Amino acid sequence: MKKSDINPMPAYFDRYIHLTDEVELKEALSISAEELNQLPIDQWKAIGNKVYAPGKWTIKDILQHMIDTERIFAYRALCFARGEAARMPSFDEEEYGRNTNANQRTLEDLIDELKINRASFIAMYQSFTDEMLLRNGLSFKGIYSVLAIGFIIAGHQRWHLNVIQERYSGLAN
Repeated sequence: MKKSDINPMPAYFDRYIHLTDEVELKEALSISAEELNQLPIDQWKAIGNKVYAPGKWTIKDILQHMIDTERIFAYRALCFARGEAARMPSFDEEEYGRNTNANQRTLEDLIDELKINRASFIAMYQSFTDEMLLRNGLSFKGIYSVLAIGFIIAGHQRWHLNVIQERYSGLAN
């Protein structure tokens, strides 16, 4: 199934979904996994724990956020695929960010965890039927489908990698 099969298009998360290609979900997730193999680790090491503005996350914080978000959305996808009718709780990404030790970890460690997490996410999605992908669930941001979550994760990664490229690359000195 492709992103054009998403119905309804979730209003808040569409900014991530629109960053993905119009391909089958399996391919979108495969592309996102491959993008993780192309990360400019040496450049990021040169940036270290610098931020582009006070109060912003480091690159390591962003990677940890991507890991946390993917885990939460994997849970939501599983719940929706299995027919869960309860509203999924929200999470405070800023609070999560304050309660990590991302900046004490290595970039390699965080990237490895992100890759493992993505492989697990893809394996879960390979088990879903088209019927399961089209199941909708209720979250604090409204109704969206298991299919939408797959594209949200691929697009969320691109969103943050774009932010890093646009706002952090000039800090590598």
